[in-house]
Amino acid sequence: METLLSTGGRQQAFAIDEASQIAVVRRSGSDIARKQGLDETVAGKVSLAITEAATNILKHAGHGEILLRPLASGNAAGVEIIALDKGPGIVNLGLNMQDGVSSSGTYGVGLGAMRRMADEFDIFTGSGLGTAIYMALWDKPENAQAGTWQSGAVCLPIAGEDICGDAWAIASDPTTATVMVADGLGHGIQAAEASEAAIAYVASFPDAMPETALWESHAALRATRGAAVAVTRIDTLAEEMRFCGIGNIAAVVQSGGTRRQLVSHSGIVGSNMRKLQEFSLEWQTGASLIMHSDGLGTRWHLEQYPGLVLAHPGLIAAVLYRDFARGRDDVTVLVLRERTQH
Repeated sequence: METLLSTGGRQQAFAIDEASQIAVVRRSGSDIARKQGLDETVAGKVSLAITEAATNILKHAGHGEILLRPLASGNAAGVEIIALDKGPGIVNLGLNMQDGVSSSGTYGVGLGAMRRMADEFDIFTGSGLGTAIYMALWDKPENAQAGTWQSGAVCLPIAGEDICGDAWAIASDPTTATVMVADGLGHGIQAAEASEAAIAYVASFPDAMPETALWESHAALRATRGAAVAVTRIDTLAEEMRFCGIGNIAAVVQSGGTRRQLVSHSGIVGSNMRKLQEFSLEWQTGASLIMHSDGLGTRWHLEQYPGLVLAHPGLIAAVLYRDFARGRDDVTVLVLRERTQH
């Protein structure tokens, strides 16, 4: 079973308000690429993709944000780049993806260049909807994009903190996936210690059922300040999903035009956990699981964004973060679904 842990993959967020900030983001991207062991060719593409993405924000929206994080999938390593803005959006995306075409009156090479450089590329935009761009650059793209599951996440600290008190983990094999999202009580390093103690259980016992995972996490978190924790386990052969949660971790199953909200009980894992209840429901091929901490508002609906439900999970997570982050807490948004087979 492959285990994907977030502890090395929380994002760094960079405001893009003026051209001088681009160099800072580019240096950070180069540092990630170096630590990931990427060769000069891939590292150069990372720098260029960041430059194009940031320049695109300034030209079309005036200001926005870029998120960076290291990626790992099996024996593949990479860098993820997400560019977000709340500008006017791009009306004719197909035309603007062509080199030499620009809606801002500039030489339009940015979108086409980004698509060519990235091993994974997706974009969401529209009139009045701003623009969100997802890119992943890998050293072994064919290995990175293999497997049943496709996931995306945003995990960022509250402004003023360097360490996010949230954490997430996914453990998966070809037919099952176990997902945990944990929100350590408060903020900073002690909150992170609590959330990471919770997700460590998924790494050690990836086949555990949600209720068992929460009971065991409760014992493991007694030495910490505690956390809100939710666990989902999906079994594609049984076409079943099981869920159990304590605290303010939201979970939604989005399938086509239908949305089902799952229920967590009140309490704090590691401190005050009075009742556990594991729920079971049907899992349908094509469904998406969306889990998030209470740093994200709950009044979102993917129907507000035509076509977003079909986008890369990382793009879905990023758009929800951009538009619904409360701004007064750490925030995690995680999206998981089965990979579309072409």
